[in-house]
Amino acid sequence: MKKTTSLLLAALVSVSVFTTAATADASKGQRIYLKKLKGACKKDGLKSGAVFAIKHDRHGWEAIQKAGKLKAEWVKICPHAAKKVKKLRKKDVKNLYDFVWKYASDGATPSCG
Repeated sequence: MKKTTSLLLAALVSVSVFTTAATADASKGQRIYLKKLKGACKKDGLKSGAVFAIKHDRHGWEAIQKAGKLKAEWVKICPHAAKKVKKLRKKDVKNLYDFVWKYASDGATPSCG
């Protein structure tokens, strides 16, 4: 009985660790914006990541994501970053989407440059 309980507890802990690692993260998305897109987007008049994210509300970002057109929309918002957006990895796209969704026009206000 004790062995079964320990095994079950270990399985539960490992499943919870794997599920958190697989989810997107808005703070990682914020870092991606700051590291890869900020400089190019400033040339398009976007002063910060907040200005980038508030181009749509949460429903708008969700609809764009479901349509599979996130990269195209980001290029439309920030044309100078087109090459960098197209080079984003799948996990970077997920994290950046999480960032723009969280800080959309009807979401929270980020404290990023």
